[in-house]
Amino acid sequence: MDSVAIAFGIQAALMWLIWLVALGMTVFALVHAVRQRQDAFTATGKLSKPAWLAILAGSLLLLLLAAGSFGLLAFIAVVASGVYLADVRPKVDEIQRGGSGW
Repeated sequence: MDSVAIAFGIQAALMWLIWLVALGMTVFALVHAVRQRQDAFTATGKLSKPAWLAILAGSLLLLLLAAGSFGLLAFIAVVASGVYLADVRPKVDEIQRGGSGW
């Protein structure tokens, strides 16, 4: 086996690994959003729960369509899931714990 084939094999394995991590992240975000109260989303001043569920379900669909690769569709999905996990999730969790949210 030549070095080019090995390099392509390593690249393919890394792309699958990145895709699997992105898939796990998106599934985690979607499950988290499903389990939260609807009023917690509106109390944070963010999009509504149905809007986030649609965004995250769409992200999951994009990742499944990109299966195993990390192209534009997967990138869009990761950005949407990342925004939810980094911005919305902490505020929703704070509201659910009884914090002020501000």
